[in-house]
Amino acid sequence: MPQAHPDLAAALIRLGRIKYDEVDVDVVLSIIAQVAKDAIPGTAEVSVTLVQGATAYTAAHTGELALTLDEWQYEQGRGPCLDAATTGAAMLVPDMAAESRWPEWAVRAHRAGAASSLSIGLPIQEAMVGALNIYGAAPRVFDEQVDLAQTLAGYAAIALANVHLYESTATLAQQMQEAMQSRAVIEQAKGIMGRRRCSAEEAFAILARVSQDSNRKLREVAESLVDRAVHGGRD
Repeated sequence: MPQAHPDLAAALIRLGRIKYDEVDVDVVLSIIAQVAKDAIPGTAEVSVTLVQGATAYTAAHTGELALTLDEWQYEQGRGPCLDAATTGAAMLVPDMAAESRWPEWAVRAHRAGAASSLSIGLPIQEAMVGALNIYGAAPRVFDEQVDLAQTLAGYAAIALANVHLYESTATLAQQMQEAMQSRAVIEQAKGIMGRRRCSAEEAFAILARVSQDSNRKLREVAESLVDRAVHGGRD
């Protein structure tokens, strides 16, 4: 990592300060876009493209120019941001006026005010890929910035992986808590029915049958029984 680069160091500090318990993926993507805009010299606007299956969309952008340039690529089904996302490689357009790989898009981009661009592939999830798209108002401003942009994109991918991991872990923890609560109330209901000389297996079978017949969740049936036992049937 080029430690001597002050803009990169500041960018990594900002990414490292993200509190994953306070933000979601959309916020992290917006932070990444803004950090890239501030860190990479010559940048006018930045966007983040996400591609899932055959669908591509801009998940974050710092300005309307970046959004417009992205959407033109989605309409045509080709362009540097799409190629970067699908290949994971860096796609540099040094000069829109001389670009031959995506000529139609480059002409429109140049007329809109973008003279150069750099798109870096971002691994997001197994079923989703993306690209960090950096647009410049002057030609050749990113010729010497590819390594910097790739390093920043690598840390951005880590930030995205971390927020996905946090959200997955939080969801799993919630599901486990709900499962434990369901089990506790079902055991409570079985205990109440056991006082009526039902075995645990018989009590569970009765609860399951009521659940099926009434089209209610087993937990709801158990909660209703416990509530009646505690409150004597009062509302």
